[in-house]
Parts: sequence; C-alpha cells; structure tokens
Amino acid sequence: MALIPSSSLNDAPIIAEVDMGGDSSASTVRATVVQASTIFYDTPATLDKAERLLAEAAGYGSQLVVFPEAFVGGYPRGSNFGVTIGSRTPKGKEDFRKYHSSAIDVPGPEVDRLAAMAGKYKVYLVMGVIEREGYTLYCTVLFFDSQGHYLGKHRKLMPTALERIIWGFGDGSTIPVFDTPIGKIGAAICWENKMPLLRTAMYAKGIEIYCAPTADSRDVWQASMTHIAVEGGCFVLSANQFCRRKDYPPPPEYVFSGTEEDLNPDSVVCSGGSVIISPSGTVLGGPNYDGEALISADLDLGEIARAKFDFDVVGHYSRPEVLSLIVRDHPTDPVTFTSSSSTKTESSQKL
Repeated sequence: MALIPSSSLNDAPIIAEVDMGGDSSASTVRATVVQASTIFYDTPATLDKAERLLAEAAGYGSQLVVFPEAFVGGYPRGSNFGVTIGSRTPKGKEDFRKYHSSAIDVPGPEVDRLAAMAGKYKVYLVMGVIEREGYTLYCTVLFFDSQGHYLGKHRKLMPTALERIIWGFGDGSTIPVFDTPIGKIGAAICWENKMPLLRTAMYAKGIEIYCAPTADSRDVWQASMTHIAVEGGCFVLSANQFCRRKDYPPPPEYVFSGTEEDLNPDSVVCSGGSVIISPSGTVLGGPNYDGEALISADLDLGEIARAKFDFDVVGHYSRPEVLSLIVRDHPTDPVTFTSSSSTKTESSQKL
C-alpha cells in the first residue's frame, strides 16, 4: 500500500491510498473511491472540485472513479427542514427552495459537464447527485463511460427516515447494471443496500463492480459492505463524504438540529469510512476515517470466478423452484396521457 499526498483542496490535504497488489497476469481494473465533501449550496464550485479530484485519480491510473452519495447537490446532514408532524416552518420551506436550486436536471448542463470530465480523463465515472425533476428531488447516481457518454442513472428506491420528506422514491426502471469493457457496473445508495431483494435483482443482472455511495460512516457499515461482496461474489466500492461543520453554511442559515450548540467549525460531522472490498471479503483499500482521501485499489477480475465457484447466489446456489423474485422494472408515472405527443403539446400550451 502506497500513501501518496495530493494537492490541497479547501485547505485540507487529500491523501491517496493506492493498493499496488494483484496478479499482473490477470485482468485488472484500477478503481478509486473519492472521500470528500460537497461545497454546500454551490453546485458550480462542487463540480470544479469534482474535476480536480477526478484529474488526480486519473493521474494515479484509475479507470473507474466513484463519488459519494449526493456529492453534487449535497447531503443535508443535520437539517430537519422545519418539519414536525402537521406543520412546516417558513424557514424550512426556504431551506428546501435553496436545496432544490442546488439540484441538477437529468439530462442537463451539469450532466453534460460530468460527461465531458469522464471523456477528458478517460475514466468510467459513478457520481452521486441530487436530481431535480420539476419540484421533486431524487437521490440519484449517474453513470458515464470513458468516452464521455452518459450511460444512465439509478434513483434511490427507498430514502431513509427524514430523507423521505425531501426526496422522491425511485422505481424499478432505474436499477441498471452496465456491461462495460472493465466489468458490469451498477450501484445502490446507502441503506437501500440493506434491501435483500434489491441486491438479488442486481446480482441477477450480473453485477461485478458493485458501487455503494453512502452517507453512513458507522463501523457497522463495513460489515454490510463485506457481506455484500461475499454474498454477490463482486467487488464493492463504497464512497462516503468526509465533512466538518465548516463545510456547511454557518448558523442561522444552516442549523444542525439538536447538536448545533455542541459543534465548532472543525467538528467532524461525517467521518467517511470509504472502502474497497474484494469478492472474497478482503479489504483492498480503506476504510479511511482520517480526512478527505482518494482510496484506490487494483481489482483482479479473476477473483469473481474464484468466488462464484464457492457461492453463486443467483446461479448454482439458488433454488428457483422454492424461492423466486419478480422485479417490476417499468416506469411508474403518476399520470399517463393516451393521446399523441402532438396533441399533448397543444393541450399544454399557454393560453
């Protein structure tokens, strides 16, 4: 393991951990998980930071780079958006307006810029964003290939707890696994990784590089990531933000509900824990709890077949005559128009 100090971003050194191991005779992919904070309420600056980190990872030879959950748009840690059962405060509504303004349209100019970054640095890019569709937000992962093409997206199926007041729910139409020259890549976000039926659907699509952007920095998260790697016979790449209080706007603009009085600007509010795990359950890089970091490892793709020999959860170790799963993978639109698109356009024109 080589520790390579990187350039400074936001006055904090970024450390790159690069695992130089692996069998040189086997097919290998160098992958990086990014552990860094959003520049909250400033999407253009966040994209600038993303490009600097992507350039740095590419400089270490990375072919695949995975960013944390909600990196573009921000994870609103500590905020309650002024919600109690039966009421919402004016400040909470204004907080949502600002958060909505920081989100991105998919497709849109920010997606175009991310695609251009992936093409410029010749990497496959997996990016956590807050997606805006009208006035509903989604916690989403975007996928790009190394030629600068947008491949598609995954929307979080089940936001956790208070996330449900600010994010909509994904459906079965955005659970992709992309077959690429470096492996079959997909993603599940944070606690939806605990949903066994979702994992099974991804295993059935042949996922080999399982990306798990998250906001969970607890020690127990590592157990979940190891279990998924062994269960799925796949590489697991989990990227989380490392954030201090000063990475969010100061009070009263932004308040960490219930804990604000105990925090100072340097207080750690998310300690990271980003990690890369092999199909055998071996930790290849991380977990890192020390600060912003680029954590990289060489993925020996031969490990997948060796792991599947022992246990193939949707293959020789399945019992479909006893247990089976149906996935409804069509879009679930709330409104469907039966008329032609031209008629729809006419009916929606302003009078």
